[in-house]
This record gives sequence, structure tokens and C-alpha cells, in this order.
Amino acid sequence: MTEQRSASGPQHYLPGMSLHWLLPIYDPFSRLVGAGRVHQQLLDRAEIRPGQRVLEIGCGTGNLLRALGRRQPDVDAIGIDPDQAALRLARRKAARAKLAIRYEVGFAGDLSLPDASVDRVLSAFMLHHLDADERTRALREIRRVLRPDGQLHIVDIDGAAPGHGNGRLHSDPRVAASRPERVLAALTEAGLTGGAENGRSRGRLGRLSSFVFYRAGRAGRDPVAPPA
Repeated sequence: MTEQRSASGPQHYLPGMSLHWLLPIYDPFSRLVGAGRVHQQLLDRAEIRPGQRVLEIGCGTGNLLRALGRRQPDVDAIGIDPDQAALRLARRKAARAKLAIRYEVGFAGDLSLPDASVDRVLSAFMLHHLDADERTRALREIRRVLRPDGQLHIVDIDGAAPGHGNGRLHSDPRVAASRPERVLAALTEAGLTGGAENGRSRGRLGRLSSFVFYRAGRAGRDPVAPPA
């Protein structure tokens, strides 16, 4: 799922398949490109432990947190997304799986959680949809809600990969902003520490589904968030 904020204040978002009426094919398309395997790789890197609070931004239809629940049911899992139709699907799937996952309407740039209240923040295939201003707000909000020594784990497209960074897509500033060096710079600018690539993967569409994993944290010695 994706989201943006207009200059005048009201929040708007771009659905996960770009158009609301395409939501029914979101899950089949995710399976086609191999998103489930990439989700598992992201969870491997996050090393989530029992009792931790985990927030996913842009949770869509809930596939990542459902995978987490199967692995580690003893976590406090929260997913936010601006798309209420996607959240209804996520809640139904969690209920069928008997998983206690909370799904809430929300935007990554305006989180309703208290300061220093989350152990892990997860983001899968969402960051590249944000424009520069919203990405900055989102990363600063993530830093605010992370507990000291908490961690952010991201998987997103590689904006420098052939098919993403070349040709017609090259003119899209959001894709250009997904080049790894620019993502790492954005993490640092938001006040997150230890930002680094944490591996790479490919889906089933070859060069058009080239993904990069990132991790960053909030240092325990630095409790004050940077000014917005």
C-alpha cells in the first residue's frame, strides 16, 4: 500500500495496485512475483522475539504480519494502512488464521503510537511510493516511535536496477529516490542510526523485481528525535 499527503493538509494515498478496483488481484499478483518468499527473508533479518511490539507501515492486505504470526504468535503486532478495503481483507484473513493482529487506518507520516513504544518497524514494498517530503516525515515518525535500540527493517525495489532505474521509469522521481545510496541517506537524515543494506533478493519477474533489504535503528544513547 502507498500513501501521500497533499500540500494543503488532507491525506491521500495510492492503492497497492494503483487503482482501487484492482484490489481483488493484489494477493494473486503478490504470489506471482514471489512476495511471500521475500517477506520470509525480511522476517529472518528482523529477528523478532516473543513479547516485542511490531509495527508494519503500509500493511495492505496483511500478508507480512500474517506470516509473522505463524512464526511468532506471541508478539504485539500492529499494521497500519490508509486503505480501509485492504484492511478489511487483512482482518478477515487474520481472523481465519486465529491471529491477534491489530489493523488500523493510518499514515506512516502521522503515527498515532506513543514515543518509544515499538521494538520493530517493518516496511515491505511501500517506501518507493512516497514522495520526498512524505518519506522524510515517515522515517522521522518511525524513529520517534522506536524504543531505544529498536530497529527498522525495510525491503523495497532497487531503483538502480535495470528495468527500475532505466528507460521510462527513470523519469519517476520516486523510483530514482529508491536507489540504495539515496535510501541510506534518507535514513541518516531522519536521525536513524546504523543504516545499511542488509541483503538483496529477486522475485519471479527477474530484473523488474529486484529488491534491496535495509536496516536501521534508534540508538539507546540518543533519545531525542530530530526536529520535524
